[in-house]
Amino acid sequence: MKGEAMRDGVITEADTCREFITPRLVEAGWGAAPYSIGEQRTFTNGRIIVAGGKVRRGKQKRADYLLYYRRDYPLAVVEAKEIGLPAETGVQQAREYAEILGLKFAYATNGHRIIEIDYTTSTEREVDRYATPDELFARLTSANHLPEVAAPHLLEPFNLVSGKVPRYYQQIAIHRVIESILRGQKRILATLATGTGKTCVAFQICWKLWNSRWNNTGEYRRPKILFLADRNILVDDPMAKMFAPFGDARHKIAGGDVSQSRDLYFGIYQALTTASEDVFRQYRPDFFDLIIIDECHRGSSRDESSWRAVLDYFQPAVQFGMTATPLREESRDSYEYFGNPVYTYSLRQGIEDGFLAPYRVHRVITTVDAAGWRPSKDELDRYGREVPDEEYQTKDFERVVALRSRTRAMARHLTDFLKGTDRFAKTLVFCVDQEHAAEMRQELLNLNSDLVKQYPDYVCRVTADEGAIGLTHLAHFQDVDKPAPVILTTSQLLTTGVDAEMVKNVVLARVVGSRSEFKQIVGRGTRLKVDYGKEYFNIIDFTGTATRHFADPDFDGEPARIEEVTVDESGEQVSLTETEPETPHDLPPIQYQVPEEQIGQDIGVLINEPSPEPRKFYIDGGEVEVIGHLVYDLDTDGKKLQVVKYTEYSGRAVRTLYPTREALQSAWANPDTRSEVLRELTERGISFEELAVSGEQPDADPFDLLCHLAWNAPLLTRRQRAELARKQAQDLFSHYGDTAREILTLLLDRYIERGILQFNALSELMKVQPFDRYGSPSEIAIRHFGGVRGMKDAVSRLQTALYP
Repeated sequence: MKGEAMRDGVITEADTCREFITPRLVEAGWGAAPYSIGEQRTFTNGRIIVAGGKVRRGKQKRADYLLYYRRDYPLAVVEAKEIGLPAETGVQQAREYAEILGLKFAYATNGHRIIEIDYTTSTEREVDRYATPDELFARLTSANHLPEVAAPHLLEPFNLVSGKVPRYYQQIAIHRVIESILRGQKRILATLATGTGKTCVAFQICWKLWNSRWNNTGEYRRPKILFLADRNILVDDPMAKMFAPFGDARHKIAGGDVSQSRDLYFGIYQALTTASEDVFRQYRPDFFDLIIIDECHRGSSRDESSWRAVLDYFQPAVQFGMTATPLREESRDSYEYFGNPVYTYSLRQGIEDGFLAPYRVHRVITTVDAAGWRPSKDELDRYGREVPDEEYQTKDFERVVALRSRTRAMARHLTDFLKGTDRFAKTLVFCVDQEHAAEMRQELLNLNSDLVKQYPDYVCRVTADEGAIGLTHLAHFQDVDKPAPVILTTSQLLTTGVDAEMVKNVVLARVVGSRSEFKQIVGRGTRLKVDYGKEYFNIIDFTGTATRHFADPDFDGEPARIEEVTVDESGEQVSLTETEPETPHDLPPIQYQVPEEQIGQDIGVLINEPSPEPRKFYIDGGEVEVIGHLVYDLDTDGKKLQVVKYTEYSGRAVRTLYPTREALQSAWANPDTRSEVLRELTERGISFEELAVSGEQPDADPFDLLCHLAWNAPLLTRRQRAELARKQAQDLFSHYGDTAREILTLLLDRYIERGILQFNALSELMKVQPFDRYGSPSEIAIRHFGGVRGMKDAVSRLQTALYP
């Protein structure tokens, strides 16, 4: 055996890799420049799990080997198993990782035998050697129908000046789009969830094509590229930050400036299609080689859209659309125009991989949202107009009738929520319109006057009306080093394109009927900022929007928990109810080409001008209270939300994992398998501390508590279970001397105090009182149990006695 590979006669997986696998990869040509071997490459961050008010990371995904044809171009994954196991045991893992990483080749090996999985031919076979880099690349380009001249463009290195290496899914999207371009595809779509870095993908695509001098004509020149969006904020920010390495090659088309001497152009539809002229027609139809359309689901691909003329005019260019919206009715035009996406990375996957923040949903119901509102006889509004005698529902508030007391109740509840959590947690409040946003701001300002004295901009409205002032507030809100503004009220201006990593609360004070718009709003909070304590965020829903959208089986996100709260007019929680109030399920999707408020060529121009006559009825009197708290959770299949108690959810989750009480007991009694039980429960958000409080059983054994919730089994306290164990373990105690029996008795006493979970860290437990008086953990083991193995065996038998 080479080196020190053999220890106690066992060859580990690490030994197998070092002594057998790596040398054979090197023999095949991997590891010699420009080809490289990446060992133990972690490609996900591990899901953030919120349980019992605590946050932890789930398991990361890590490949034993990644084989790179170039620095930024992996070709294959290798799953290694120790030499004593069959090579077949690694096949499923190799396949899973290859499919996640978008690779067409995978290997499973135990050092001696090699199984090759080739997705280009749909074959799986044992081989006597690893394919060389050139062999795999030739197979790939042939299967993908890529011409030989495509290689330099495909293999052009990423720009890593910023220090940010594209994540695995971004690399897949970049390569898929470029492959499509090199095959001659003219319309290309990629679907990437909000917060997953669409701008990074666009930048690297542009960089690789620009640096490798790809263009539509095959000439030796850099391409002309147009980055197109519908809001200045969506082009100004990328142009100034992400695309900075392009330097003077950048140019923004604005104010009639149609310079044609640059390579990378940025523009919004409004600047290209002004009321007086079509500015875009000053460029030749074949001027651009590539057009990138950000947020392409918002109207430009619809047949009747006035913006569609821009894309039709530049038809010779390759047109690449980016969206965060999966195929649904309101985004169908995008998919019909661009075709199916070449790559999709969903919100659910982003949360699962740990790149996006999970969320907790609080459903808050006011009296008028639960029961509706009807004016009293001959009731007049603020302007002396008689209010039509109808029953108004959530969908009507702030559109048909404005209830100031409802806005005040929402503001009071939000204020109290912040006081109970973090008053400086960045918060976005989405209101029905700009007027509603102004009233919400005023109410929040009055309720937080103590902080407003010190921070005058603690609450700000950011809508089109504020113009440059609003953009300044937004910039300060996005700055992690500025304490204020803390709360921004808006209507539609901030639904997209706002990269504010510190948003911890997203508040829905308006109905959002469109799935795409709802996902964009949720995306305002999904960005992580762990260094600043942002690991998850809250969705505070006053309108039932979140509950309804999450109930859709097609929704690809997954909340950590949904709580439904009812508060009175003072903003305090009232009672827990068990029934779900009616929510408006018949709302039509919001169809719009231009958002209601739009910052275009002139900052602050409103698309929909208010009419001279008040648009709605204004009711300044009356009282509105918040009245309920329901808990919503996903069912055990993760498909839909149900109105359940936390205890009911936990019992159902246990039954899913362990069909019978005996199956759970078998896994729980063994210390080695109990850790797996605890991991599975934690990943489902189950906390024993929270269960003990919810079930009002602080002294119950965790195992008994689970069995009681899952199968209505009798509850035992920890003391009762300990007494039974003493009787069961009489033979065990008789095997040891007086001191060892004392230590085992102390362990039972500690179990009564704190539960079985203390045993999971036995060595640490033995370092503290009262065990430390017997010596160090190793001394205790040697003197009283015949060694470490003997002590572990005694403690294991004691735990078995606790769960006979």
